[in-house]
Amino acid sequence: MRRLLRAALAAGLLAAAGVTTFAVAGPAAADAEICDQYGSTTIGGRYVVMNNRWGTSAQQCINVTGTGFEITSQQGTGNTSGAPVSYPAVYFGCHYTNCSPGTNLPIRVSDISSATSSVSYRYVSGATYDAAFDIWLDPTPKRDGVNQQEIMIWFNRQGSIQPIGSVVGNATIGGRTWQVWQGSNGSNAVVSYVAPSPIESWSFSVLDFIRDVQNRGAITSSWYLTSIQAGFEPWIGGAGLAVTNFSAQVNGGGGTPTTPTTPPTTTSPPPTGGTTSCRVTYATNTWNNGYTANVTVANTGSSAVNGWQLAFTLPAGQTITSSWNAALTGSSGAVTARNIAWNGTIPANGSTSFGFQATHTGSTAAPSAFTLNGNRCATA
Repeated sequence: MRRLLRAALAAGLLAAAGVTTFAVAGPAAADAEICDQYGSTTIGGRYVVMNNRWGTSAQQCINVTGTGFEITSQQGTGNTSGAPVSYPAVYFGCHYTNCSPGTNLPIRVSDISSATSSVSYRYVSGATYDAAFDIWLDPTPKRDGVNQQEIMIWFNRQGSIQPIGSVVGNATIGGRTWQVWQGSNGSNAVVSYVAPSPIESWSFSVLDFIRDVQNRGAITSSWYLTSIQAGFEPWIGGAGLAVTNFSAQVNGGGGTPTTPTTPPTTTSPPPTGGTTSCRVTYATNTWNNGYTANVTVANTGSSAVNGWQLAFTLPAGQTITSSWNAALTGSSGAVTARNIAWNGTIPANGSTSFGFQATHTGSTAAPSAFTLNGNRCATA
């Protein structure tokens, strides 16, 4: 779990340490040792293993294998009523700009058709720790910094420790019953699922847990899955703890409905019906050299618009790389967004939304004008 800002003390430690940089090695061979505070390497050409000693200055070392890792030394001591001292883990996705090779994350939840993982843990006695499987989500396709929603699956816990927040009930997911905790560490929201007895190995649907958190109102389908992680949070001791095997797979092609989003051909009938009185709201979330845009088209007329085409021009340096809820023609300069089969009607005083992800070379300015079915819209 990337619990890098779990408590105020942890935040202070991170500010001093500068956690946005990693010591990144090349592909790991079996029995490669990492003792660097934030040292990491790749395994299997697909996953990243990280030491991630964020809550103590004492030594921690991990031995990286071809399928996971083992903690070989953990000298830190944490307060069992506070934060752990580290989170050594293996992950798929992006963590503080360090993305696993070839990952398709971040990916919008609505675009996920399946997300699965298989993990095997090895436990030890005499230490205080939890075996934590982390799922991270954010409203934006964030590759750096703290995500807004953390899902923790506690496969095991030893000692007088507990999840963040308080118990809110029980849930049955993946054929197992979990005690559910919910709260915030001050930097992100956390929903934790605690197993009543240790689980050593399990293959399961990550998407089932995401859906449960969505049903609790903590996220929406427009949020992004950014990483899937399996590791340990040690408070005291921990040498010998190991993730012996880890795999994860996230497939796109999700969403409802699944009607193909092919733009209309030139032989399609033109949009008909209603007025084209309209208002466009354009909102962006930006990072480094990328951004996402959410475009809301409101029908301010007195009758429905049946079939819509929204035309606009992107400022120089912006290039669309993907989109949702509309079929786009053009990726830079002049762009036309057309409805898809299930959102072609905008009722009077109603609206529809679509979005896209794009790169930029410094400017994320909005288009200067929008036209709906050939008529200029007001902007909000």
